[in-house]
Amino acid sequence: MRRISRITVAGAATASLALALTACGGTSTSSSSSESKGDKGLAIAYDVGGKGDQSFNDAAYAGLERAKKEFGYETADVEPTEGETDADKEQRLASLAKQGYNPVIGVGYAYAAAVKGAAEKFPDTTFGIVDDATIEAENVADLVFSEEQASYLAGVAAAKATRTGTVGFVGGVDIPLIHKFQAGFEQGVKDTDPEVRVISQYLTQTAEEGGFSSPDKGKTAAEGQIEKKADVVYAAAGLSGQGVIEAAAANEVWAIGVDSDQYRQEALARYKDSILTSAMKDVAKAVHNLAKSVEDGKPETGIVRGDLKTGEVSLSNSNPKFADDAELQEAIETAKEKIISGEIKVKSS
Repeated sequence: MRRISRITVAGAATASLALALTACGGTSTSSSSSESKGDKGLAIAYDVGGKGDQSFNDAAYAGLERAKKEFGYETADVEPTEGETDADKEQRLASLAKQGYNPVIGVGYAYAAAVKGAAEKFPDTTFGIVDDATIEAENVADLVFSEEQASYLAGVAAAKATRTGTVGFVGGVDIPLIHKFQAGFEQGVKDTDPEVRVISQYLTQTAEEGGFSSPDKGKTAAEGQIEKKADVVYAAAGLSGQGVIEAAAANEVWAIGVDSDQYRQEALARYKDSILTSAMKDVAKAVHNLAKSVEDGKPETGIVRGDLKTGEVSLSNSNPKFADDAELQEAIETAKEKIISGEIKVKSS
């Protein structure tokens, strides 16, 4: 049972609330009518890059869509604005909670301060944050993943697939979260073949400089690595990763996608034959599961971690050239089993 009462929203109230949201980022909802049908449910606020990044944010939206279909309630998803502050983010989350959405999820570590503040103001609303484990509150779920484990498997794949003996890693922003991707990838490469060289670089020092939202920066970085003979390039860079994939396709080398199965994404269809695999984390499942826990009256709180053992991080098998390579698949499966058993300890920094 849901913990909030059923509410009816008159047209005038809806209009005023829409204006409030417009002031702190664009939004869309599941209902075009002015009257809410039943309780309001899941709302998400996007990270840098917004909906359409073919990666992290789109995975969260997929979880929202699943919850909307399963529970038949009203949802909302809100875009970020350029140059916004923590106060802007907190206002956005508080506005969603005030309207009756529950749970309310900030997509990305940048929402940490905002989620903490909004959760204190709305203790009867469940909040979630993706990729941050610093918030300790009775009404907050920290949705985190062992990205280094999937990245390790990506490193195994890269070491097996390279013909030049050089592979590349492109990180969006030089922060601890992305260091996990780099550390796991480099360890996977070296454990598989110590002779393979890994070229690693970051696009920017801060998210505000566009490291997660600039395909042109990703493309330039990948081209530089390809010039240095890298024939497999792994990007953990959000929207910027599209540029890495584009560069790989143009130069007929392999790209490894991130967060979602990028081989299957329509916006990247022209490049899919160059996407060897993707190191996925199931943000959609985490988002949906938090919504379900609220719907069931048993909200998740505290650290909720997805890893190889839970199946919430993995490598995609959509590309037939990857899926049908028996030697490659055997190496990946062996590494996966050793990570799950604890025989392989994957570094996170």
